Amino acid sequence: MADVIRLLTRAQKLLRAAADEAMSAHGVRIGQNLVLEVLWERDGLAPGELAARLGVSTPTVVNTATRMANDGLIERRPDPADRRLVRLYLTAKARAARAPIEAARRALAEHALADLSGAELEVLEAALQKIIDRMQAPPPVV
Repeated sequence: MADVIRLLTRAQKLLRAAADEAMSAHGVRIGQNLVLEVLWERDGLAPGELAARLGVSTPTVVNTATRMANDGLIERRPDPADRRLVRLYLTAKARAARAPIEAARRALAEHALADLSGAELEVLEAALQKIIDRMQAPPPVV
């Protein structure tokens, strides 16, 4: 089992490095592309809403949003109905980055998965989903 963890860790590090390189070519840092994907589908979310969709903590989204605002990718605007809330909106720069980022992600996926058959890909996806589901469940009491 330790070999599987080692292999998953190594694969994740290699994919993360490749994704970081691919995203940075478009002015986006790794992780920011995930925020952009959600906002491309539903612009104007509050940080808590975005965090829930991404499965991360709200402070993580707030920190990422600060960097993204500094990079000119999003802007914060007060919620018109509740001035205590802030909503995150894409800038023209972020909207223009959509097609090249999606193309870069497709190219990365094609490269990473090129040696897998359709059946192997189905097994991999199912196995990874099972691992994710298990790791999101509460750990057993020891």
